[in-house]
Amino acid sequence: MTPLAHSVLRCLSDGAFHSGESLAQTFGCSRGTIWQAIEHLSQHLPLTIYRVRGQGYRLPHPITWLEPSAIRAGLLGDWQLEVAETIDSTNSALLTRASHGAPHRTALFAEWQTAGRGRHGRQWLAQPGAALTFSLLWRFECGVAGLSGLSLVVGLALVRVLQRLEVPVALKWPNDVLLDGEKLAGILIELSGDALGPSAVVIGIGLNLIHPTGVDQAAAGLENYPMPDRNQLAALLLNELDQVLGQFAKHGFAAFRAEWEASHAWQHQAVDIISAYRPPQPGIALGVDNEGALRLQLGDGQEKLIHAGEVSLRRTLAHS
Repeated sequence: MTPLAHSVLRCLSDGAFHSGESLAQTFGCSRGTIWQAIEHLSQHLPLTIYRVRGQGYRLPHPITWLEPSAIRAGLLGDWQLEVAETIDSTNSALLTRASHGAPHRTALFAEWQTAGRGRHGRQWLAQPGAALTFSLLWRFECGVAGLSGLSLVVGLALVRVLQRLEVPVALKWPNDVLLDGEKLAGILIELSGDALGPSAVVIGIGLNLIHPTGVDQAAAGLENYPMPDRNQLAALLLNELDQVLGQFAKHGFAAFRAEWEASHAWQHQAVDIISAYRPPQPGIALGVDNEGALRLQLGDGQEKLIHAGEVSLRRTLAHS
């Protein structure tokens, strides 16, 4: 993004109309140069900009920009905190930093990711200001084998915060938070370490604040619910993650199992296990075990444990 385009976007972030003439005066350039900056924003960001003759340019929604000092004001613990304007992927950047000794409890937020991703390499897209996209580095003393169920407790931390804000969210095994059956948030866990430990874990989180457009799955946003601003919400999430991850490090997933099942959207419902390598496997989602594996009841009544890996879960549609 060019410096002028970035400055124009910041100016438009109040959600009001700004004429080309007033913007040109503000930045000491021509109206044509402002038009070029608007075109640059439209071409390089998944961003809608309203253009009304006689009124000027306006964003559909105001943007509250992330500010490290504003996030820190709401934190209960000590985090190494950074906000990037533009980055390829917060997970990729933090993984690199972890390999060079970045400290435990580092959090990296981004206003715009050019290569944000979710599970199975899917792209994660969000308009600037329309989501919270961030990653955090947590160092565990245990080995990789002791981290089973980690993505589930991260999802539970998000659900705790959102339910306290009176948003009726639920969990989808293993990595999603749902609102009205549609994806509101996703989690991507990437880790490195030895079998016996220690382990460095990068936890990527994407939370839609405004309903995203141009995505290939049913998605939800929080625009119909009263929310604190983005900085306050970021602090609430980090505080809850701090508590949950600390407890997980001591007790593992078993301490969260009952609470997770209570928020499981498809508990005791018919589901299909989807894999790229075999046909869908139907069953009933009985819940999870103490390691976070899905307990699937097969048609013959037997129970099978499903581990996340390269599989995903969908609810079985009723047949007419």
